[in-house]
Amino acid sequence: MIKENSVGRMRRRKGSNEVPADAGQANGKQFLVNDQNKYKSMLIRANSSMWMIGGFIFVVYMGHLYIWAMVVIIQIFMAKELFGLLRKANEDKQLPGFKHLNWHFFFTATLFVYGRILSQRLVNTVTTDKLLYKIVANLIKYHMVTCYFLYIAGFVWFILSLKKKMYKYQFGQYAWTHMILIVVFTQSSFTVANIFEGIFWFLLPASLIVINDIAAYIFGFFFGKTPLIKLSPKKTWEGFIGASVTTIISAFLLANFLGRFQWLTCPRKDLSTGWLQCDPGPLFTPETFALPGWLPEWFPWTEIHVLPVQWHALALGLFASIIAPFGGFFASGFKRAFKIKDFGDSIPGHGGMTDRMDCQMVMAVFAYIYHQSFIVAQSVSVGMIFDQIVMNLSYKEQRALYAKLGQIIGDKKYGES
Repeated sequence: MIKENSVGRMRRRKGSNEVPADAGQANGKQFLVNDQNKYKSMLIRANSSMWMIGGFIFVVYMGHLYIWAMVVIIQIFMAKELFGLLRKANEDKQLPGFKHLNWHFFFTATLFVYGRILSQRLVNTVTTDKLLYKIVANLIKYHMVTCYFLYIAGFVWFILSLKKKMYKYQFGQYAWTHMILIVVFTQSSFTVANIFEGIFWFLLPASLIVINDIAAYIFGFFFGKTPLIKLSPKKTWEGFIGASVTTIISAFLLANFLGRFQWLTCPRKDLSTGWLQCDPGPLFTPETFALPGWLPEWFPWTEIHVLPVQWHALALGLFASIIAPFGGFFASGFKRAFKIKDFGDSIPGHGGMTDRMDCQMVMAVFAYIYHQSFIVAQSVSVGMIFDQIVMNLSYKEQRALYAKLGQIIGDKKYGES
């Protein structure tokens, strides 16, 4: 009788995104290895994955600006899904235009974050055109104050929209919007910084998350029996360990493959779309290692070629396999708090965009911090000084600096002779 009532409740909730109270307990016992519908769900998931991977490869081939546009579109989808979680139709009807306030803050955050990340590259793009350079220089100079007053406009808009008996709902929406912008938008914006440091530093971490997710699904699908964490009842230790080993090995091998393409390894210093050529540097220059003599004679290689970046890739693989999945666990707990199965339904078999990006956000931040801490030279370089001159000095000041440097170099030259 209890079982029939449970089934009845499950049927009544069909078509709703809400998870029944007893569903968690049922899921805890029903791993993918025992799921009767697992092959159907796997086909749907695989079909969606193929389309996503194909589209992703095409965007990467198109280049930095297209990848940036893809990231912005993903952020818009994520914001739309998350803004909708706390919305209530009744309250929204009594507050016409209030929901547009969320998007005002989203636009302001977009302008601020990407203005900071891409300002120097915009300057480099228009350096040859004096008029455009002057306009861009002024926009960059007043960028922060512009963003500040846009935020203040939103703040005033919020205060003026406050309505009696709606205060709690409105302040809840205000706090929720800021949490989304800080936790989600800011983290995913690190992805764009990685892109312009070289597509390699975006593509490798993103690929490792995808590999880890697919490997965890496959190992859990066929071998999963031991529950890993209560927040995600279908996650298993078999899937977690199998995915970790697969991801770390893949990181080492994939870095060798990706590191051989200049299109992926060269940083983009402007916002153009032309082909890139650069000195690969020591990180992407192969090193030769002789294999030990005790290997059997039939073994085809006596030496191997390793890119130094492959050793850094192991660190990225380790993080992607052990720490990044906790972004997914966080999202699972979040969904349970709101009693929803998925954040959306935009991707068949996967849920919403946020469901796919939870681990990617954690990984993007780590990849950026790792790159800045262990890859980028910490000493002041000619390029860094040049960037500061172009960004902060007016045309007249740059001419004065040029003349002064010419005089100093000329004096040194005559002094040496």
